[in-house]
Amino acid sequence: MIIEKIDIASFKNYPKAEIIFSPRVNCFLGPNGAGKTNILDALYYLSFCKSYFNPVDSQNIRRGDEFLRIRGIYRKNGETDDELSVLIRRNYRKQVKRNGKEYDRLADHIGRYPLVMITPSDTSLIHEGSEGRRKFIDGIISQFDKNYLNILLQYNKAIQQRNALLKTFSETGRYDPVSIDIWNQQLIKLAPQIFSVRKDFLDLFIPVFKKYFRFIAGSDEKADLKYDSQLYRDSMSNLIKANIDKDRILKFSTIGPHKDDFEFTINEFPLKKFGSQGQQKSFIVAAKLAQYEYMKNIKGFNPILLMDDIFDKLDQKRVEQIMVLVSENNFGQIFITDTQQDRIEKAFSQIETDKKFFQVNNGKLDEVKI
Repeated sequence: MIIEKIDIASFKNYPKAEIIFSPRVNCFLGPNGAGKTNILDALYYLSFCKSYFNPVDSQNIRRGDEFLRIRGIYRKNGETDDELSVLIRRNYRKQVKRNGKEYDRLADHIGRYPLVMITPSDTSLIHEGSEGRRKFIDGIISQFDKNYLNILLQYNKAIQQRNALLKTFSETGRYDPVSIDIWNQQLIKLAPQIFSVRKDFLDLFIPVFKKYFRFIAGSDEKADLKYDSQLYRDSMSNLIKANIDKDRILKFSTIGPHKDDFEFTINEFPLKKFGSQGQQKSFIVAAKLAQYEYMKNIKGFNPILLMDDIFDKLDQKRVEQIMVLVSENNFGQIFITDTQQDRIEKAFSQIETDKKFFQVNNGKLDEVKI
């Protein structure tokens, strides 16, 4: 799958732009704040019906304008063309159309045009709490396993209801074991299913992640991703019984898959504390490329890959390794932003592939030859 072209109107700092892309590699060069990332975000909008960076649609409309429009032409397997469009008007409902027909539910669109985005902000997976790491893993699985998504939604609802009961018990001083057992039984039913799917997914995902990290690092550095779940240690039923007094004191549910975490390590030490900036970035890139391969295997074609300013804090060797990797035929169409033209020139100097370069400055694009 490739995006042949895109046209944008009143999106962020772009009054208007139309770009015809290379089917392989597209590089956007320019200083910070020029609008490079906004092009990638427009592509993200077409796949996910929202911005990667700002979920408030109206705030993505160019200042002073009343609407934004993003339209793209896609080709799958070299055959038919699809036209996708997103229209957002102030104080109106968002419209997303495929070949002129509006979706009744945006959920019906998600996963149809798979895309992986890598940005500097992804290091939050390392530095922030477990919720972001769970969302990353669940987000990959949920795009292609609707049953898992439904189970996850049911589980989260049961946790919310159980937490509300625990709070009520504390406020009233009255404990009703019958009413809380209704939600306990839901958790006992759903939690093992979530645990099993996550575990099976990671059994496939982790070896691919390690493969990419070794290639990028080009050394003996050992990166790992370990699944930490209370359900490895006991059944959900036993965990609920053992922790009910603690839950009542704290007024929320302290056990279950909503407390799972994924530990990132480098050479068997916590990546957050002992990993250099280059190692941390390499870790995130490897994880996202593993996500890409997983999605490709399920869909049967190459997703779109967006790489936003990921080369800062990486040595030239790692930059070149990443470029060699993504320029191979295992990857499809790629979009890259960078502030340093010489870094991109050097990285691509030994790579033979179809590519286009665009200079970006204050919401204006010009194709350039390098």
